[in-house]
Amino acid sequence: MKASDLFVRCLEAEGVTHIFGLPGEENADLMISLLDSKIKFVLCRHEQGAAFMADVYGRLTGRSGVCLATLGPGATNLVTGVADANMDRAPVVAIIGQAGTYRLHKESHQNMDAIAMYRPISKWAQSVTNAGNIPEIIRKAFKLAEQEKPGATVIELPEDVAKHDIARAPLTVTRTRRAAADHKVIAQAAELIGRAERPMILAGNGAIRKRAALQLRRFAHKTGIPVVNTFMAKGAIARGDAHCLYTMGLQGKDHVNLAIDQADLVISCGYDLVEYSPNFWNKTPDNKKIIHLDFWPAEVDSAYTADVEIVSDLADALWQLNEEVNARFERRLPFHPIGRWQKLRQTIQDDFAMEKADTAFPVKPQRVLWDVREVMRPSDILLSDVGAHKMWISRYYQCDEPNTCLISNGFCSMGFALPGAIGAKIAYPDRRVLAINGDAGFMMNMQELETAARLGLNIVVMVWLDGEYGLIKWKQQNQFGGRHSDLKFTNPDFDHLAKAFGIWGQTITGPNQIKSALEEAFALKGPALIAVPVDYAENRKLTKRLGELVFTI
Repeated sequence: MKASDLFVRCLEAEGVTHIFGLPGEENADLMISLLDSKIKFVLCRHEQGAAFMADVYGRLTGRSGVCLATLGPGATNLVTGVADANMDRAPVVAIIGQAGTYRLHKESHQNMDAIAMYRPISKWAQSVTNAGNIPEIIRKAFKLAEQEKPGATVIELPEDVAKHDIARAPLTVTRTRRAAADHKVIAQAAELIGRAERPMILAGNGAIRKRAALQLRRFAHKTGIPVVNTFMAKGAIARGDAHCLYTMGLQGKDHVNLAIDQADLVISCGYDLVEYSPNFWNKTPDNKKIIHLDFWPAEVDSAYTADVEIVSDLADALWQLNEEVNARFERRLPFHPIGRWQKLRQTIQDDFAMEKADTAFPVKPQRVLWDVREVMRPSDILLSDVGAHKMWISRYYQCDEPNTCLISNGFCSMGFALPGAIGAKIAYPDRRVLAINGDAGFMMNMQELETAARLGLNIVVMVWLDGEYGLIKWKQQNQFGGRHSDLKFTNPDFDHLAKAFGIWGQTITGPNQIKSALEEAFALKGPALIAVPVDYAENRKLTKRLGELVFTI
């Protein structure tokens, strides 16, 4: 068969159902081969948007999201989304076109070494120079993208290779089992846990993948140890669980950070240092021990020196730890009464509720998120773009289930949420999907509103309006005594913008409209755009208030 037909057959064997992308003439053969496949090609309006769609699809399903671009500017436009997926641990396979191999050795139109460009931001990048290698290359790309820790791989298909005739078949897809933890290390960890007086569990990005969250909850309940999550691990333990101490990562003196300061043992589960540097939460490294549970050994960091490293499948390591603790300390379990943390939990809950009925306009971020949380059901999916709003979402929006609040916090890419919402809705069409953006990040990929409208996807896009790069302003003010550079810009009329895309839209003129606007938007058959003027004077007020907190237990 033709090489491009074989390529598609191999994608089908991997279980691919959707490809997000924007083709060019160099991948025309592949596009024509897709016409005879059950794989749906989702035509996007920018390659970066396509990569973010694949990123979120991969995060939510655990199967590789697939994106496609042509050579040259198509490949460079894909870069940010691929890098985001790789650093945020989302399985993605990116397919890029390339010029014919007969002209790659010389200066020629749109010819560049794309594979060299992708190597630093992916797990593996490979060009197909021989059509006979297609089955092996595709199998390897998917295997590497999905094995822990997940990330991005890249396949380049030159246009002349795609036309070759080849007699090959797809390779059989087999499941790879990850190794269990060493029993001696499990015993060492159990001994440390048994001796600890003020232990805490730190749940990171890895804790929400596959079965890890279930085992984490069992471990917390068995031992009576509370759980703090990073931005990316929301829902690892439900917000209503007495063991949940909510989210750290906003500021070094938030309630949770003060509690961690008092811990004598931190059990980190699936924690990536890119999520939140240990310098911010481990202010007293000499006073606490660390047990590291993850798929990889611990990163070398002076503020994160693990006393015990359990390197294995995370869910299985937690299961083994549960069994070992039960066997050693059955009569002592749980080690600690979880009630000792209820004062802190109540303090944080009261903090979250402080502005829930505030009537000011522009609307305070706390009020917006209180109303959003009341409208969103436990399994619904919220995606946060990057900006000042991300910091508010990270602190105030808490979850009942894993993978229901997606935040780009490894690579922190603006423009992530809107296209990501399309990937989320395709992965889970029966769930409500809400993308919250700043007005800056929204404008970076707003063209994908047309994609959502064309596909008839009921995603709701909320834009917080302040007319500035708000997060940059906030950080500059904190660092330079209130001073900041010129960060203002102008916005379009969002009601007219929605009409221009042929979708429903509303600009909020009072805080009491938020819930009704969301409910109306989620009842539609297509996408919706809600613009909310937000009072970011609350940013510095929060900074000041957190700086004055004291330990509450």
